[in-house]
This record gives sequence, structure tokens and C-alpha cells, in this order.
Amino acid sequence: MKTLEVSLGDRSYPIYIGSGLISKSELFRPFITGQSVYIVSNTTVAPLYSKRLVETISGDAKSVHEIILPDGESYKDWATIQKIFDALLANGADRKTVIIALGGGVIGDMAGFAAASFMRGIRFIQVPTTLLAQVDSSVGGKTGINHPLGKNMIGAFHQPIAVIADLDTLKTLPPRELSAGLAEVIKHGAIADATFFDWIESHTKELLNCDLNTMSHAVVRSCEIKSAVVAADEKESGIRAILNYGHTFGHAIESGLGYGEWLHGEAVACGMVMAADLSARLGHISASDVNRIKQLVDALALPSCAPKLGNQRFFELMQIDKKSEGGTIRYITLEKIGQAKIEKADQILVHQTLNAYQAS
Repeated sequence: MKTLEVSLGDRSYPIYIGSGLISKSELFRPFITGQSVYIVSNTTVAPLYSKRLVETISGDAKSVHEIILPDGESYKDWATIQKIFDALLANGADRKTVIIALGGGVIGDMAGFAAASFMRGIRFIQVPTTLLAQVDSSVGGKTGINHPLGKNMIGAFHQPIAVIADLDTLKTLPPRELSAGLAEVIKHGAIADATFFDWIESHTKELLNCDLNTMSHAVVRSCEIKSAVVAADEKESGIRAILNYGHTFGHAIESGLGYGEWLHGEAVACGMVMAADLSARLGHISASDVNRIKQLVDALALPSCAPKLGNQRFFELMQIDKKSEGGTIRYITLEKIGQAKIEKADQILVHQTLNAYQAS
């Protein structure tokens, strides 16, 4: 097992990464100090892991409740999160209650937002079961839900008290979900570590085959990168925005198609290729660098061509972005592979990128 830390002063917390961790009661015990625990999961993950987690924590909590939500990005909304609040209130949850998010990014975001909001904030633990959640969304305290006009526009920063990433859960991921998680692994290399990017390029076969030794390195290095960025800028007032590389274009794809049509990682992968192309048009990176990123996205079975939403619709959707200022879109671009920055871009150049990467 590898242990990392997100350093945020008195709100610092550990990230545990290894195999069989859902069954290790000693990892959960220090964080269960109240009377009740609520496991929030979904209809796909709960049948696989919820019973084991209940058995693990039942000796430390006087009451354990399960809240099983429907599965999918399309349910990341007010109506679904209300089911969490209903269960908490109906069963007498209090300020010492702990929520455990057992699932992927959607469950982590919703359970975390419920924890941030209930009684103005209670504690929660992330137990991410998808690769995307293990390498990205479970770390950093971003929680929230979608709105029809914009992805993740309603939420709060609320840090977990621990992240417990059991690598064994990756064995049950469908190939499409695994590839979607690999998009965020690529992202970390592209924005912060050229050597890691090289390593990903040389291990595509092992990653697609979910070799656990290879996966362990991918998860650990991604969490190291994200933890360092979050520690430097928790509330995304500066450098943390680079973690959104590919997301401005990607979120527009998700919103434009309807949430759930493309997986989040698929949209981000395509968005990264588009952002790389824009970086080249701005004079930062070479065409060969853009091609490297596209080839890696393709090699990991991810899309590199956007759906044809139309340039006007793309711009409308990208303006509804947390990085926008006064209606002006700001993009995460690459100065080189391994180094990113945030900047504005001439609309003519963005139009050229959109024209080059939308399906005909």
C-alpha cells in the first residue's frame, strides 16, 4: 500500500492506494467516531462492493445505512441528490455522521456535495471505484452536480477526510470506463510531468489490460501531481486551473450532446487534443507535439474527433465555464508537454481548432 497526503494544514488528509483496501477496517476506523455511517453508492457498484464495505465498518459504527442511487451522469442532479438528504434526515443523521462515497466520479461529487451541505458540513470519505475517480475526482474536494446549462456549476469545495483507493475495483471496470479514466492520467503527464507522459506512451498495452502494477504507478503518480497542485491552490484561484486541461472543450461536448452520451473522460480526451491544437496555433507547441497527444489518445481507445455541435454552439457552451471572466473564455494551453498555463485566445484561432476537429 502507498500512502500520500494532501497537505492543507489542519484539513490535510491521507490517500491510501493499494489492493484489498475495502476490506481493511484499520484504514476506516480512525475516521468513524460518530454513531452512524451512510454509504452512498449506485446500482452498478453497490452489488459488487457495498456488502464487503458494510462488513468492514460494522464493528466501528453503531448503525450503517446504504443509499443506492441510479447510475449515470444524467442522474447527477438535484432530484437525485435529494434522495441522499431524504435518507439522512429520515434516519436521524447528525453532525458526527460520516458519509462514505463508494463509486466513481458522479457518486463522489454528489456524496461530497451532500456532505458539504447537510447541517452546513459533515465529514466524508472517498472510496473511488473507477480509474477516473482514483486518479482525479476523489482528490481535491471539488463536489457538485450538473445543471442543464453547465456541467458542475452547482457545488462546493469540501475536502474528504480520507481517500481509500482499492486498485482491485479496477478489475471490474468495462473497457470503455477504463479508457475514460486513462484520459485523466494523460492529462497529468501533459500538464505537469513530461517524463510521466513518456511513461504512459510506453505502457499503453499494460494500461489497457489493467495490469495492476502498471495501474498502481499511474494512480500514485497522478495523485502526487494533483495533490501538489491542490495544496498550492485549494480553491482554484490560480494554478489549480491547469487541472482543467481539456475540460473547456470537453465540458462543452458533454453538455452539448446531453450528459451521459459521452463519458466524462472521453470528452476530456477529445478536449485535450483540441486544446493541444489551439496551443500550437498560439505558437507554444509544435505540430508533432499535437500529433503525439492525439496518437496517445487514439492508442488508449479514446475519441480525438468532436461531435459536430457547430462553432456557435461550442462557444455558447464554453462561455458557461468556471474559468470564464466577464464572458471571456480562458483556455488551458500547453507551453510544452509537461507544462501548462491559462490564457485567452483569439476567437479566429479557436474557430480554426473547432473547424479542424469537429466531425464532418
